[in-house]
Amino acid sequence: MVNLLGLDLDAMVARLDVLQEKRFRAIQLFRWIHRAGETDFSRMTDIARSLREKLQGSYEVRALPVLTEQCSADGTVKWLFDVGDGNAVETVYIPESDRGTLCVSSQAGCAVGCRFCSTGHQGFSRNLSTAEIVAQLWWAEHRLRARLNLGQGERAIDNIVMMGMGEPLQNFAAVVPALRIMLDDHAYGLSRRRVTVSTSGVVPMIDRLGQTCPVALAVSLHAPDDTLRDHLVPLNRKYPLGELMSACSRYLEVAPRDFITFEYCMLDGVNDSDDHARRLVALVRGQSPESGQTVPCKLNLIPFNPFPASGLRRSPKERVLAFARSLQAAGIVTTVRRTRGDDIDAACGQLAGEVLDRTDVGSRLARDVFPIPVVAAR
Repeated sequence: MVNLLGLDLDAMVARLDVLQEKRFRAIQLFRWIHRAGETDFSRMTDIARSLREKLQGSYEVRALPVLTEQCSADGTVKWLFDVGDGNAVETVYIPESDRGTLCVSSQAGCAVGCRFCSTGHQGFSRNLSTAEIVAQLWWAEHRLRARLNLGQGERAIDNIVMMGMGEPLQNFAAVVPALRIMLDDHAYGLSRRRVTVSTSGVVPMIDRLGQTCPVALAVSLHAPDDTLRDHLVPLNRKYPLGELMSACSRYLEVAPRDFITFEYCMLDGVNDSDDHARRLVALVRGQSPESGQTVPCKLNLIPFNPFPASGLRRSPKERVLAFARSLQAAGIVTTVRRTRGDDIDAACGQLAGEVLDRTDVGSRLARDVFPIPVVAAR
């Protein structure tokens, strides 16, 4: 059975062409699935009965089973979805005054293994399919529309961040069709500026994303130099900062926004000193040994959300604010992310789901004790 949640509009048109159906029928079907949230072909009343009969038996609209739904005191909602074979992924809805944001997962686990991320410590099982990625949005949108009593044409979710479990650009083949469905006016009609892919720095795939489906880009930076970033973000050993910053510059030529968002997790005594702030400014200004040219950017400082296996601590609030002031004084737009949903473990870096580690990433991280470099303040 083909799950129609996994087909972007071009793929839907191609499938229906095989059934000798015209493009407008594919658009009708696409709208019923994504706009109306319908799963039963028999209730798609403006589609010809002959087509509905053709779809029966070979095609379906199959949502992911929901294992749990948790609601935070601040309105954040976290769903745990069953993706089979003992794996489950988490998806988080964050309501704000001006938008509703959905944090979507792209993999069951993650193979990157960042020191401060509980998903990475759990290891990696497999990539999600396009249908499994889109199903998270499909469920959340239609569940929330009903809960919030929204009228026809009103959306519950108007901002998507691919910042859930996994490294999206290591699942490029499934993520791009999912992005196209999110952007399609016949489906969710989201702006390219309101769909963000977050990456730890898979340089070749940043270039491919720019060529294929440019959306807003966030880069998990977390350190101002290669020595420290090698230990916090192991992928840096393959794609060091010089290559990453150049890729960011190239991406800006096609990006829907005129800046890159750099995410920076604040770790007490590790990457939060005044000297780290100065070197971070030099990095994005093209003035450090690791950087090439200036990268227009926004810095998003993230309070670390502790978990037992990390061995790390959250930077004190005063240190985070001082770090932010240093960046702002240098003329860099800087925000401090407000922690949301931490009472249900839905905050940044806390998503863990349930993952069978098929690559031994989790046990290697548990065995390894990475010595974090200490750099004297200048």
